[in-house]
Amino acid sequence: MLSKEVTEYLASHRGEHLEQLFELLRFPSVSSQSAHEADCLACAEHIAGHLRGLGFSAELRPWRKHPVLLARSTSGIAEKSAPTVLIYAHYDVQPPDPMGLWVSPPFDPTVRDEAIYARGASDDKGLLMSCINGCEAFIRTAGRLPMNVLFFVEGEEEMGSPDLEDFVTAAADDLKSDFALVMDLGFFAPAAPTILTGLRGLMYLELTLDGPSADLHSGQHGGAVVNPLNALAGMIAAMHDDAGRVTLGGFYDDVVEPGRVELDQWESLPFDESEYAKEVGVEPVGGERGKTVLQRRWSRPTLDCNGIVGGYQGEGAKTVLPASATAKISMRLVPNQRPDKVLWAFDEFVADNTPAGVRASVKVLSRSRPFVIQPDSPAVSAVKDALREAFGADTVLARAGGSVPVAELIQRVLKVDPVVTGFALPDDNIHSPNERFRLEQFHTGAVAAAAMLNNLAGAD
Repeated sequence: MLSKEVTEYLASHRGEHLEQLFELLRFPSVSSQSAHEADCLACAEHIAGHLRGLGFSAELRPWRKHPVLLARSTSGIAEKSAPTVLIYAHYDVQPPDPMGLWVSPPFDPTVRDEAIYARGASDDKGLLMSCINGCEAFIRTAGRLPMNVLFFVEGEEEMGSPDLEDFVTAAADDLKSDFALVMDLGFFAPAAPTILTGLRGLMYLELTLDGPSADLHSGQHGGAVVNPLNALAGMIAAMHDDAGRVTLGGFYDDVVEPGRVELDQWESLPFDESEYAKEVGVEPVGGERGKTVLQRRWSRPTLDCNGIVGGYQGEGAKTVLPASATAKISMRLVPNQRPDKVLWAFDEFVADNTPAGVRASVKVLSRSRPFVIQPDSPAVSAVKDALREAFGADTVLARAGGSVPVAELIQRVLKVDPVVTGFALPDDNIHSPNERFRLEQFHTGAVAAAAMLNNLAGAD
């Protein structure tokens, strides 16, 4: 159990911690947009300075577009012989578009309805600050942390963490730890603190069809020239059969189904498929027939078209046959699927289904492997107890359909099974306008983070 001093410190410094989060949220650290490169750097430098003020040695390591922050507690704070926990988070955020749907400006944090509204509030700056505040409480009350802490804060997660494997491999000695926490995502439901035992991997690519050398008049040339948009639409439609299954050759060959015990756990979760359909505004829900919604979201692979670009996009009419058309395709992968094998199957599909009259090319934008851990490790038990202590509710074990590439990299490269958890709620509008983070989740999250350190320090 946490000491009274730690919990009282966190309770008495809520206002200060909220203002510190506001300072962080004001940085428009949109990693995918070149116009915000300086903002990303300034955001990383701000976090590094804050951690140095708590006695951490912090450095920014240049990487691809945006630096990686590594910050380690010094020997004067924690005993050298104590175990080390690596805490991963990311400081970059999604673009705020569409701007017109925000009630308040996305980078001017505002409190209303007992929640903090800003881009990055719950994904992932709020979670990062909860962890930093938990560390601060130990440092200010006990003079030291219960264990050594290493913050690993990335700036390209919202871009799919491209090339992060190279960084983790090169910095493996510096990232060495006994335990790892991946602070991303959050609760399965209100009052249901959650540990994620599995995440889907990702293959994200662009499929481009090139046709005529320039846009053509659709009246003069329509019917005589293959329209790349028409051809692309047909290819996308052919990627699924009538049962909702992906038609790429061998796509399901390596899929590992969850066991009966795990499926029973999912069935016990507070989830109603009809309510889910109402929440997302569709009826009925789609996907593979014969699978539950949670199975479709967590343990089944997918292929989705995320966007199509081609031809005239402006207001009114313009009668053209486009010279080219591009589709953005994401494939979510599950254990034991491998991105390279799935890419090969996609290339084969494209080769077999590209009609005469257009030329196809495939560009890979990002890839990551699926992730799964055993739910009965000492680290999982320590975090479960910490979440229960802070939030007063039993922790549920679940998977998530999203991808957090670093989790699998920590497991495979660093040989540590990370515990993936967080404090966001399902209705926090992550990646959407009016993203928010409940005040109580933010402040209680700091208590939970402190309890995780306390428990992991004594885990066997």
